[in-house]
Amino acid sequence: MHGRVRGEIQTILITGGAGFLGSHLAARLVEDGHRVFCMDNLHTGRRSNLAPYLNSRQLTLIEHDLIDPLPELPRFNAIYNLACPASPPHYQEDPVATLRVCSEGVHRVLERAARDGARIFHSSTSEIYGDPEIHPQQESYHGNVNPIGPRSCYDEGKRFAETLMMDYCHQKGVELRIARIFNTYGPRMQPNDGRVVSNFIVQALRNEKITLYGDGQQTRSFCYVDDLIDGFLCMMATDDRARGPINLGNPTEITVGELAGLVIELTGSASSIVHRPLPIDDPRRRRPDISKARALLNWQPTTNLITGLKNTIAHFRNEIPYEKGVAHA
Repeated sequence: MHGRVRGEIQTILITGGAGFLGSHLAARLVEDGHRVFCMDNLHTGRRSNLAPYLNSRQLTLIEHDLIDPLPELPRFNAIYNLACPASPPHYQEDPVATLRVCSEGVHRVLERAARDGARIFHSSTSEIYGDPEIHPQQESYHGNVNPIGPRSCYDEGKRFAETLMMDYCHQKGVELRIARIFNTYGPRMQPNDGRVVSNFIVQALRNEKITLYGDGQQTRSFCYVDDLIDGFLCMMATDDRARGPINLGNPTEITVGELAGLVIELTGSASSIVHRPLPIDDPRRRRPDISKARALLNWQPTTNLITGLKNTIAHFRNEIPYEKGVAHA
């Protein structure tokens, strides 16, 4: 399902629009005929992610940091707030900047949404739940989060951002949608972003040892990016019952050890596995309860893990095609 009213062309802002998720969203919105402005400081986003559309009159890339006052822009019908580094190496690189984009940056886009009368979508995260004590995680669960640990700048930043979004939109009458995004993967992930899928694939293609933290029995649930973008668009196309927060993710659970074995098999790699200590506050289990998304949006993922991994592996073969020792199936 696409988030467009038939025949209605909109002017849309995507913050973080050159990133992994933002660029996929931008492509879908451009293909639906909308006029899209992608704002990104290009710290983790890449201009190349938008390359097919940069010469189009439908898409404009604005290099700008959301912490700073917004430049002159047209009036928007909708705003998707995706600006924030999402992988541990990136958000831990400058934790204060991460907190500022989740606070000052969020306030800036809210002010803009109120001024324009725009519906706003906010990308929250399963990190809201921390290292969960219930399984699977429902939206009603308040979480188990360390407020002063190495992941706190992101976890607590995103928790604060949800509070600010809800209170501001209630106070100012702004239409809001909040999605809690679980582990997502697919083409345009960065090779060095530190997420488990990209780590495993890049190490396997290079025939390097695959780094497995802990005993590999911790679980994750992986949603393919196309399915997630469908969820975004469904939320924005649905009435206020979809205000959220709503979990978006794939409820199929797999251990990290099983994922490593699958990646080795699909890449035809000669890699072996090496174990390292589990990072502080790393969640032991992570799986979304998507009952709310199914009921309100008629949404659920349709891409199975094998298909999604094959597509993602093909992307990374092109990202690192000339490196010595790259595995080819």
